[in-house]
Amino acid sequence: MELGYLEPTPIQKRAIPVVLQGRDLMAAAQTGTGKTAAFALPMLERLMPGTALQRSPRALILVPTRELATQVSDSFRALGRHLPLRAALIFGGVNPAPQIDTLSRGVDIIVATPGRLLDHVQTRAVDLSRIETLVLDEADRMLDMGFIRPIRRLIAALPARRQTLLFSATFSDQIRSLAKSLLRDPVSIDISPRNSSPSLVDHRVYHVDSAGKHPLLRRLILDGDIRQSLVFTRTKHGANRLAERLARDGLACAAIHGNKSQAARTRALNDFKSGRVRILVATDLAARGLHIDEMPHVVNFELPHVPEDYVHRIGRTGRAGSPGQAVSLVSRDERDRLRAIERMLGRPIPVAA
Repeated sequence: MELGYLEPTPIQKRAIPVVLQGRDLMAAAQTGTGKTAAFALPMLERLMPGTALQRSPRALILVPTRELATQVSDSFRALGRHLPLRAALIFGGVNPAPQIDTLSRGVDIIVATPGRLLDHVQTRAVDLSRIETLVLDEADRMLDMGFIRPIRRLIAALPARRQTLLFSATFSDQIRSLAKSLLRDPVSIDISPRNSSPSLVDHRVYHVDSAGKHPLLRRLILDGDIRQSLVFTRTKHGANRLAERLARDGLACAAIHGNKSQAARTRALNDFKSGRVRILVATDLAARGLHIDEMPHVVNFELPHVPEDYVHRIGRTGRAGSPGQAVSLVSRDERDRLRAIERMLGRPIPVAA
C-alpha cells in the first residue's frame, strides 16, 4: 500500500507462489507488467530468516545494462526499506573502489551487470559460493549483447544447488536452450503471446525517404505538442547526430548510448524524467531498463535490425495501464525489416494518413 501496490499483476500472481516454493522458474512477460516485483518480493521473504551479522551474498540478479541494474536495485531498496537486508549495485563504467568497499562490508543481495561482477570475482573481492537464488533478468538481451561467456563463468562460481529464475519480455529459441542447461524442472509461465506488444500502444507507420525523416520527426513533435518522446536510432553516431539536429531546431534534447559515461547517461535520463529534456535519443541500449512513468510517445527513427527489439523499444510506452503511441519512420530500404516485424506481431501496422 505504501508504494501504491493494490492488486498483484498477472505475472506477480503466478510467479510469486512459485518463487516462494523455491522452484526454478522461466517466465515471459511484457515490460511494464510488474516483473521486477514478481521476483523481488518473494526473494526478500525467503532471505529474511537467514539474515546474520556476517553477510555473504545470497541472492544475485544479473541484468544486461547499467540502467536496468539501477532500476532493479531501486526496486529492491524500495520494497525492502523496512528490512535489515543490504544490497550492492555493481556495473562498469564507474570507479570500482566504492563497489569493492560495499562488498567488503557484507551484502545479502547483488544486482549486477555480468562484466563488472566477473572482474570482482576474479580479484576475489566477492565470493558467490553461498548464492541461494540466481535471477537472469532480460536474459535474451544479455545474449544479444554477447554476455554468454561472462554469464557461464559467473554461474561456474555459484553453488550447484540453487534456485534459478529467468525473466524476460521475450524468449528466443537460444534462451530456451540456455534455460534447459541451467534450470531444474522449471515452472514455465507465459503471461502474454510470444513477441507480442503492449495492448495499450497505438502503432503507426510513416513511409518516408531517409532525408525526410528529420523534418517529419520535427513536425510530429511540434505539431502534435509532444512533451516527451523517446526516439530510437540504430547506431551511437546516428543518435548523436539526430540529437544535435533536434537541438538546433530549438528542442531540448539529449542522447544516451554505450559510448556515454555513466555520469552523462544518468544526467540525461534524470533530465528527461524531470522534463528539462523533451526528447531523449537512444540506441537499443535504452530499450531495456528505462522505467519512465506514463511515457507517452516512442519513435523508431530507424527500425531495429532484430524484429524482437521492436517489442522492447515500444515497451517503454503503454506501461502500467497508461496508453502510449509508437511511431515508426520507415524508408524504402527498411521495408523488409517492417515486414519482419509485422510477421512477428502477426498483424500489419497501420500506415498513418
